[in-house]
Amino acid sequence: MPQLSHRRRLLVLAICCMSLLIVSLDNTVLNVALPSMQKDLDTTLSGMQWTIDAYTLVLASLLMLAGSTADRLGRRRVFQAGLVVFALGSLLCSLAPNLECLVAFRMVQAVGGSMLNPVAMSIITNTFTDPKERARAIGVWGGVVGISMAAGPIVGGLLVQSVDWRAIFWINVPIGALALFLTVRYVPESRAPHPRRVDPVGQLLVIALLGTLTYAIIEAPSAGWTSPLILGFAATAVAALAGLLWYERRRAEPLIDLRFFRSAPFSGATVVAVCAFAALGGFLFVNTLYLQDVRGLSALDAGLYMLPMAGMTLVFAPLSGRLVGAVGARLPLLLAGLAMVASGVLFAAFEAEASTPLLFTGYVLFGIGFGLVNAPITNTAVSGMPRTQAGVAAAIASTSRQVGQSLGVAVIGAVLFVEASRPAWWIIAGCGAAVLLLGALTTGHWARETARRTAERLESAQDEPDGQAPPGGPGGQPKARIRA
Repeated sequence: MPQLSHRRRLLVLAICCMSLLIVSLDNTVLNVALPSMQKDLDTTLSGMQWTIDAYTLVLASLLMLAGSTADRLGRRRVFQAGLVVFALGSLLCSLAPNLECLVAFRMVQAVGGSMLNPVAMSIITNTFTDPKERARAIGVWGGVVGISMAAGPIVGGLLVQSVDWRAIFWINVPIGALALFLTVRYVPESRAPHPRRVDPVGQLLVIALLGTLTYAIIEAPSAGWTSPLILGFAATAVAALAGLLWYERRRAEPLIDLRFFRSAPFSGATVVAVCAFAALGGFLFVNTLYLQDVRGLSALDAGLYMLPMAGMTLVFAPLSGRLVGAVGARLPLLLAGLAMVASGVLFAAFEAEASTPLLFTGYVLFGIGFGLVNAPITNTAVSGMPRTQAGVAAAIASTSRQVGQSLGVAVIGAVLFVEASRPAWWIIAGCGAAVLLLGALTTGHWARETARRTAERLESAQDEPDGQAPPGGPGGQPKARIRA
């Protein structure tokens, strides 16, 4: 990628953030519309879970493929294709006559979405090469999630209340068209010098793992946890995971490069992403149903009630990016874990739903925690890797987010009784505790040493013609560093 002026780099960042905005808005707007969709389509709670998880599952399954494809064919080209497919899928969702069609069109949306966020992050990583500048850019990127969380419930509530739930999908079309025009005009093309080959077996194993695991969790409450169907899907998920670990370790250019996980900060960021976004998915799901089905609020009022959480995310996401650039990932991760634990415990142990001041306090705490957690995840995931593999590294981080959100909705839905949601809140508190523990364990001296050695091995392997590390082990000095 050619060296760009500061103004042009900021413009590229803004264009990439537009793609994140429509994808994030789609999630937050959809959550507010769930009760209206459930009534209009005459479906069950598990049907509503599938409108979310069909999207996140396809997205998670294809993110790594999209990242490596963008490194090979061109990041701008794949990004443009993603904008077109996402906008088309959104239009189809607005026309869906029943639940089955809506779920299928959500999958089309997800195919487009898989080409957006990881590819946009790869563009940002290759545009902002200075570590501190990159951390600030990632903080802005994370702030867009806060904007979507702030605007999504209100926009969704207004559209559902004044038009129809179908209108929530219309807003993606003009934003996508504008982002496409600006991408063609201002975003330069870039590719990896040595992109990875396609890994079809690994891709199929990832799809099998995520699909069967999520199906088993969502359908277990109705089918029975010990039913042959659920046990069969669970066994298939375990077999797919074992096959993936065995197969990917033996490929020269795997879909998931398991060497990345020798870095404790990278592994920690991956698991933190799963836990944090599981908490987010569960939090949005349980609160949307509670506010509208139990408190009887309208879609717009429910969106307004959740503004304290969204506002805190908006404020603390860019602050987290600055903290990561200044002092590393440890402090924001610890603060994020504490805030998320406090929020979950407030609801689980003190029944915050029963008191509006406590309810808002819980929302504020969760918004602070989620706002702080996103920037360290992304920065850690991409900073310790060679820039030529930025697409794959960013895709793994994005995949972890989507896997977490899918599991959060699936697990919370499986244990949720809307009027007695205490088990769901304990799960959310547990996710926050995992963020806190992993933030402490994977950001110290030992963790930084594992990151240094991993970067050294990756650089050495990259210099080899066949992509493999030399037999005698990696040599030379590492060219990449990670600050954790």
